[in-house]
Amino acid sequence: MTEPSITIEKLQARIAADPTSILDLTIQALSKLDTLGRELNAVAHVARDHAIARAEELCEAALNEKKDYSGPLFGIPVAHKDLYMRAGWPCEGGSKTLAGNIAQQTAFVIDRLDQQGTVDCGRLTSVEFGLGTTGHNGYAGTPANPWNRQYICGGSSSGSAAAVAAGIIPASLGSDTGGSVRLPAAACGLVGLKPTHGLVGRSGVIALSPTLDTVGPLTCTVRDSAILLQAISALDHKDSCSIAHDLPNILNLLEGGVAGLRIGWPSNYFFEDTESSVSDGISQIFSLLERLGAECVDVEVSGIETANAMAMLITAVEGASLHQTTILENHRDFGEQSLARLLVGLFIPATDYNNALSNRGSFAKRILQDTFKKVDAVITPIWPYPLPTIETSDVGANPEAAAMALRSGGNTRPINYLGFPAVNIPTGFDPNGLPTSVQLIGAPFTESKLLTIARTLEREIDFWATAPNLATNTQ
Repeated sequence: MTEPSITIEKLQARIAADPTSILDLTIQALSKLDTLGRELNAVAHVARDHAIARAEELCEAALNEKKDYSGPLFGIPVAHKDLYMRAGWPCEGGSKTLAGNIAQQTAFVIDRLDQQGTVDCGRLTSVEFGLGTTGHNGYAGTPANPWNRQYICGGSSSGSAAAVAAGIIPASLGSDTGGSVRLPAAACGLVGLKPTHGLVGRSGVIALSPTLDTVGPLTCTVRDSAILLQAISALDHKDSCSIAHDLPNILNLLEGGVAGLRIGWPSNYFFEDTESSVSDGISQIFSLLERLGAECVDVEVSGIETANAMAMLITAVEGASLHQTTILENHRDFGEQSLARLLVGLFIPATDYNNALSNRGSFAKRILQDTFKKVDAVITPIWPYPLPTIETSDVGANPEAAAMALRSGGNTRPINYLGFPAVNIPTGFDPNGLPTSVQLIGAPFTESKLLTIARTLEREIDFWATAPNLATNTQ
């Protein structure tokens, strides 16, 4: 299987052979962030001095054996979405309303990665406060897709997806409220994981909707995704939704294949608004899974369309509540799209919001009973249509783009409402040379099973036999 040019596991091997290479790898990542990363509008902040000092510290520690440097993330250069706080660093959340803001705390997951030896190199462009699926941002810049810069990266973790797909860094943390890890992962040919709600702590991450917000990794490979998930999954005492859960050693389970697993093709909702060019490709992946030993069956996901509406309602209300003061006092600094979506939340009746919250548990229980007692995973699209260009999906320039944006999260938002895990896995390319993908959805805390299915597909598909042509890929 062909591997991408830069992965956590490749860098692990290099660092194990020569710990002093940590500094070289860091300098390379910083250089790429400052050049290619900025060309792609993917970079919000490059922390050069911090990263070099950190790399030098780790090199010295390794050479003098001051600490264990055999961990999977020791010396690995990373950068994350501009919602992740580090005390003393800029953190604007992609919004002019936070221009010049300096973080006063460090996010729980950033601290976790620090403890395991990563080199944090900076922050990456986000849609304003994570509220958008296409990646457009008039203030921070709209990242361009490394596979073709005329096309979107998806949102809202758009800079994270662009930086990893372009080979600038091997991994990045995004956040997923309605698809904001999975949509950009699908657009850029990455593995994007939305964990079970509560599995990964969120304190120190700028919130949009505490009921739905989820921290998740974007990586080039399934194994890298498992490594990062294992590193960040822990109880966060400052996050009221955080859950103590001991993950199995996922890496030890990934190569087990799909024999004996049941994969469900949803007979309702997910393919109803999906264009045939997308659904035909997913049908081929479904058939491939059957040939690889899975039992593939039709399954109903009863009432899932309601979950999409509930997710949008909760996001609007909670987002408006979190940013109400800024909306009232400084609304001119909001992007037009973000402001319009937040204003909706100010006018939703409290009874509707409370109903959406109170019915969430019973809804998830019904899906578990009716669907996930019959199958181990459900396969669906992420994007319901071929990826659009930056121009055609710009709501400010194209009146038809608003409906396009609304459709874009229809296959991802329901999973946030349920709180279930889901993973995107790249599967090939469309006629425009842009990545195609599938989404695998599972019951709570079945990340290991989902990643095993994804890894089985990854071994067969060999997606990274093709790579973005970054030298000639310009607008």
